[in-house]
Amino acid sequence: MTKRRASSPMRQLSRLRSRLIIILCVSLCVLAFLRVVLHSESNLQSSLPTSRRRSHAFIDIQFVGPPKVAFLFLVRRDLPLDFLWGTFFKNGDAAKFSIYVHSEPGFVFDESTTRSAFFFGRQLNNSIQVVWGESSMIEAERLLFEEALYDPANQRFVLLSDSCVPLYNFSYIYNYVMSSPKSFVDSFIDVKGRRYDPKMSPTIPKERWRKGSQWITLVRRHADIVVDDDTVFPIFREFCKRWPPTPLSFRRRLLAINWTFKLPLFTFQRHRNCIPDEHYVQTLLAISGLDNELERRAVTYTLWNQSTLEGKRKSWHPLTFDYADAAPQKLRQIKEINHVYNEYEQHNEFCHTNSKVTPCFLFARKFTLGAAMRVLREGLVGSYDVTAILRDI
Repeated sequence: MTKRRASSPMRQLSRLRSRLIIILCVSLCVLAFLRVVLHSESNLQSSLPTSRRRSHAFIDIQFVGPPKVAFLFLVRRDLPLDFLWGTFFKNGDAAKFSIYVHSEPGFVFDESTTRSAFFFGRQLNNSIQVVWGESSMIEAERLLFEEALYDPANQRFVLLSDSCVPLYNFSYIYNYVMSSPKSFVDSFIDVKGRRYDPKMSPTIPKERWRKGSQWITLVRRHADIVVDDDTVFPIFREFCKRWPPTPLSFRRRLLAINWTFKLPLFTFQRHRNCIPDEHYVQTLLAISGLDNELERRAVTYTLWNQSTLEGKRKSWHPLTFDYADAAPQKLRQIKEINHVYNEYEQHNEFCHTNSKVTPCFLFARKFTLGAAMRVLREGLVGSYDVTAILRDI
């Protein structure tokens, strides 16, 4: 009997030891995998071409005709809402706009890939493979600005995604952005500061660290600064990286494992989950002393929703607008917004253009094909041939 009682603690100790070994092995495997992925993505980032530094700055050359608005589309592959944008541009003045598209390398916009002739051949020939949450995103933005700067008539530069829709016709949007001498950049002091890495100093002082929306509208001088930068961008590429450095779906699984087993917690705490496109332009312009030359807001509306993921981890995600969400009343409500709430600075700011209170938003995202069709049907972008559009879709 004495031997049996003595063996029970031994068996428990043995089981505990086995569990600890299994847990340790799992932790080591996860950490090893993350190290391999981080190393491979670091190599990928170092191999990406930086925006070609010009032997001369883009200078303001005299141009003939009216100033243009450059519409810069940053897309995954094609433009699913090209029918809406085609109608928008058709109802505009061709002498007042230009179009540039950054798509995946090798993708060509022609009659087989887009329904609108406005996009034929408008893709960049030097596009790169973009990874969400990596510096390749801001590198693609820089390539778009760079290409558009070659046309001296381009005086405003509007960055758009493949899910953006215009809320007004071309004339309204053109007059709106041209009437302001400032850039529209959502930029505020990131008081939480969790993404700032002290290793960025002294190139990027903490007091100049900014946060905001990726979707910006720049005046020509500010676009020139973004393209000409060869100091701040390398620091971002080295120190501002998402964590864990894996595809989004797998990152969520890893974070769920972290919350469940509390194993690699120290690993996640040791790394900052920095998203470059939410900081780069804002921080660069702040370092350049240009805060006072900005309307500190975006002109693209995004509806954010805080959702709970696995492991009870909360995260912000932009809501997608379907057909039912694009009802006339909802679109009217968006267009009537004339102030924005700065959550980090905790106060409302009225939207101004030349000291005049104006509606805040010219565009909205993320719209599905059905929602875009409803925007078109409401006549927000101008007259259209519904028969021709339905035939092409």
